[in-house]
Amino acid sequence: MTVTRPARLTGAALCAALALIAAVWILQDLASLGSPADLAWYWAGDHHFLIRGRSTTSLLDPVLLAAYAATVLAALRSRHAASALAAAGAATLALRLPGLWAAGSGALVTALLELALATGLVLTAAVGRRPADAPYEQRPTRPRTGPAVAAGILLAAAALFLTLWELYWAGELPLETTFDRFTGGRSVVKPALAPPPGWLSLIAAALYGTAAVSCFARARHSRAFGLLAAVLLTAGGLGGVARAVRYETLVRLGDLTTLDATDVLTSVFELLAGLAVLVLLAGRGAPDAAPAPHPAAGARSPAPPHPTPPGW
Repeated sequence: MTVTRPARLTGAALCAALALIAAVWILQDLASLGSPADLAWYWAGDHHFLIRGRSTTSLLDPVLLAAYAATVLAALRSRHAASALAAAGAATLALRLPGLWAAGSGALVTALLELALATGLVLTAAVGRRPADAPYEQRPTRPRTGPAVAAGILLAAAALFLTLWELYWAGELPLETTFDRFTGGRSVVKPALAPPPGWLSLIAAALYGTAAVSCFARARHSRAFGLLAAVLLTAGGLGGVARAVRYETLVRLGDLTTLDATDVLTSVFELLAGLAVLVLLAGRGAPDAAPAPHPAAGARSPAPPHPTPPGW
């Protein structure tokens, strides 16, 4: 399947609008906090230092900003950008949905606008597709078997680890707190635009699992969903590793409790696995096998006999 030029331009415009919204909020946080380093540490989850305000954005916002920018480029450059448009739109719908019941008019208006743009993005990807009927039109390539399987294993492991962590916290925390982790209740303190932590884990695990299945199947859309999952996975691992380096827990694993050490090692795995998936899926795909020629294709007509009989 390919995407028509009007659909590609529409998708690029919608993604650019989503990127602009994210950039405006990030710039507002920079103006509020006054220091890019403070904002970066806040995104990484380090809230144990004095800042001159409170961040509205979270680590998810620069991740989505990067995804939107990459999708704009894909839509403008490639006729095979349907999966990239669909992945960006679906991820935005899932991650921004809790903003509908978030406190604050700014978060609500932002959620409504982003959900409307994301819906348009998904519809554009669906309606703007057309089959590649012309023989000269190339189809999106499938990932090569080795890299696709390796990426699928890493993404499946990431989904499993994330699910196990959520099951652990569900067993350790009170029921009300566990419920708040998915709905954003009073017991959860988070940036205004950030989804509740349990909801984010649920959507991330679903994205990792979906991308893993598509990689195992070597689907043509596996690269778009796999790369998006890899960026989110890498960002989460980077935040955890950054905190571990800042507080020197990475070099003192032996002195930590089993729970804290497992948390640090999970972050290391997420960072390395995310980077590995990015490398594995960024390479060239496998070309489709050339169709077998028809037996009569290219066959030359027999030469006339010599001497030519009457009526030949």
